Formats: sequence, C-alpha cells, structure tokens
Amino acid sequence: MNAIKPLAETPETVTLSRADFEALLDALEDAQDAAAFRAFEARIAAKGKEAVLADCLPIDLVDRLLAGESPVRVWRTHRGLTLPDLAARASMPASCLSAIETGQQPGSLAAMLRLARVLDLRVEDLVAGDETTGC
Repeated sequence: MNAIKPLAETPETVTLSRADFEALLDALEDAQDAAAFRAFEARIAAKGKEAVLADCLPIDLVDRLLAGESPVRVWRTHRGLTLPDLAARASMPASCLSAIETGQQPGSLAAMLRLARVLDLRVEDLVAGDETTGC
C-alpha cells in the first residue's frame, strides 16, 4: 500500500481520495483475515486438528444455515444428537426444543445458554442470522 495522503484535515475529520479510502479498507480486511488465520492455527495448536475440525461445519450444513434453517437444528444434527437427546441433556422439554428449532419460540436466554453448553458452542452460534465466520 502506498502512503496515504489526506486531501484535507480538520481537528475532527480527515478527507481521503476514494482510492486511498479503499486501500485502507482492503488493508483492514487483510489484517482481519490474517488475525483469523492465526487464531485458527492457535486453536489447532491448543486443541489438536481433529478437535478443531469437529467444530467446522461441512458446506451442506453451512448452506442450510444460509437458507435460514435453525442453527440449533443444524448444530444438533452435526453433533449427531436426536431432538429428544439434546432436550434431555439441556434439561428442557422436547416440545420446547422443537418450538425453538421451528421458529415458533425464540428460546429464553437460559435455554439458549444450556443448548450452547451441551453443543459445545458459543450462544452466538445458535442465534439465527449470526454471521458465520467459518473456522
């Protein structure tokens, strides 16, 4: 990246050319990608490759998430659990879990925290519409 040259400056603002602005955005994206990759490598070093890859969704499951399917259902099937199994492990009625998976109920914070714990995920991973950053 070439040196950024402000077109104008005030105590509150800096005006850049469109090319310099886009170069800054590209550099930021590159830095974020590099940080994500370093974090991924650190997870592999700490947990082992097989354990880390077990937390990665295959593309068909990512497609299901992107199509709007319940993250709870997608992760439950990825973990090899039936609905009654997950409900029992999360100490909730199967009817409650079914309502969460079908979108009839959003699920209380306490319920989502229990599901996340059982599925070994962050609660953010179970909220529909959460951006998936991959592994």
